Amino acid sequence: MIQTGKILVIAGVVLVIAGLIIWFLGDKLNWLGNLPGDIRIERENIRFYFPVTTMIVVSVILSLLLWLIRKLF
Repeated sequence: MIQTGKILVIAGVVLVIAGLIIWFLGDKLNWLGNLPGDIRIERENIRFYFPVTTMIVVSVILSLLLWLIRKLF
């Protein structure tokens, strides 16, 4: 059984790594929220943004990374 503290530490490390990637590569990742298929509705008093394609791309990348990590370890 995995302890809760261990999960929190691992989640914290993952968040720090993700933050550093966004910090250093933020200007090169502008395309990520503007893919074809992302829904964006902007009216005078409402803005709605639903990044469908971006969520699918991120999900596939994370799934491949987790699969690779499980195969290696």
